[in-house]
Amino acid sequence: MSGLRSWIARRLLLGMAQTAAVVLLVFALTEALPGDAAVALAGDQPDPERIAAIREAMQLDRPAHERLADWAAGLLHGDFGTSLASGRPVSTYITDGFGPTLLLATLTVALLVPAGVGLGVLAARHEGKAVDRLVSSVTLGVYAVPEFAFGVLLITVFALRLGWLPPTAVGYGTDLLAHPAALVLPVLILLSRPVCSLTRLVRAGMIDALASPYAAQARRYGIPAARVRYGHALPNAIAPAAQQLARTIDWLLCGVIVVEALYVIPGLGTVLMNAVAERDVPVVQGLAVAFGVVTVVLNLGADLVARHFAPRAEVAA
Repeated sequence: MSGLRSWIARRLLLGMAQTAAVVLLVFALTEALPGDAAVALAGDQPDPERIAAIREAMQLDRPAHERLADWAAGLLHGDFGTSLASGRPVSTYITDGFGPTLLLATLTVALLVPAGVGLGVLAARHEGKAVDRLVSSVTLGVYAVPEFAFGVLLITVFALRLGWLPPTAVGYGTDLLAHPAALVLPVLILLSRPVCSLTRLVRAGMIDALASPYAAQARRYGIPAARVRYGHALPNAIAPAAQQLARTIDWLLCGVIVVEALYVIPGLGTVLMNAVAERDVPVVQGLAVAFGVVTVVLNLGADLVARHFAPRAEVAA
């Protein structure tokens, strides 16, 4: 137990260091962009004097390291800062955008786990046969299609040609759960590539586990094939799949920019795009911190799951 606590402590410290590095990198890259929030607020025909006045009012004329230090000091007290573009707290941007993104992520994961694990086990059971070749070919083909192209194709067929589903989420606001038809196409796009990756990982893990000495020994003892498959082989196949699932959830919760932009969903990806366009550094920094914390927590959880199911593997993210 003490070894597990020290391992968790090391992972948390490493995650905190990685989050700090990400924030510093984001701040430096944002500072390197041409223009700033004052230029964005000045309009299409900015007056240099007006830009200077806006920059002074926003305290953008202060040295970058001072602004970063003040923001970091506020962060220690739970203050993510204030938006330069609107004056609203950055935390409201995160909470407003988190709802739609969390809804999309939850629906995607709820379909991803049974579909990916089920297809992977099915392919492994029929290794080298027609079912295995079909599953492998379809997953490889779907994975090769870019999300944007797949999304445009689905909109063209199911929204514009057939008229079965709405093409975007415009007009629905953040209450997407009350309009389930607007969620079908985005969830299908979000599900398309992760389910292919998870299926192939589970298939490979199941094949390796079923060919291992302990599985052969279990069959020699007369243990039923179903128990060998699901009680012994599947837990060992889940270990690497848990890492992939954690990365997928991280990808979903940190804002899928392409899908949210394509279907006009007001999630975290949309918030990030708008903040970058407006050079709204506090919002970008706040999102970077939120994304970093989510990544650390999910990777730690995935490592714990992997150690539980396959403690000898000691899989690390």
